[in-house]
Amino acid sequence: MISFPESFETERLCIRAPLWGDGAVMNEAIGESLAELKPWMPFAQDMPSVEESERFTREARLDYLKRTLLHMRIYDKISGSFIGCSGLHNIDWDIRNFEIGYWIRSTCAGKGYITEAVNGITEFAIHTLNANRIEIRCSARNAKSAAVAERAGYTLDGILRSNRRGQDGELHDSKVYAKVRGTEF
Repeated sequence: MISFPESFETERLCIRAPLWGDGAVMNEAIGESLAELKPWMPFAQDMPSVEESERFTREARLDYLKRTLLHMRIYDKISGSFIGCSGLHNIDWDIRNFEIGYWIRSTCAGKGYITEAVNGITEFAIHTLNANRIEIRCSARNAKSAAVAERAGYTLDGILRSNRRGQDGELHDSKVYAKVRGTEF
């Protein structure tokens, strides 16, 4: 099993593995941001209880230790405030392929935190995990998520037409952005 750090820092952020007890601050951020998250995130269709958020956090911690999913928490380095979640999903360790997902609490949006986190996680995946391919996938209707991928220098590989059902029940196209070893890094 590959060994790597539990946390790393960017200019303004501490990005780390989930820890038991993180559920309460994550739950508070979900509550604050529910309206913005609801169109895109399955977990935000109804407000979870603090206990449900803590259960998710504990399961995410175990997934991180097992290296099956690498959920990460994003905190402001100076204040220690919880900013949002990101991480590496749909991991294929054989070919070193990873997908970055992310969400941010509403009061922190528009300050470049998620782009900074994506850039930091990308560097972590390249240099620490020896990634060959890193993807960002989002609904073609989610302009804010696509803008993060573009600001982070990801290339649009293509659009998968009507390949997923959105939270609104309709079929959505998916944008697939990527960085590939030998091309973008």
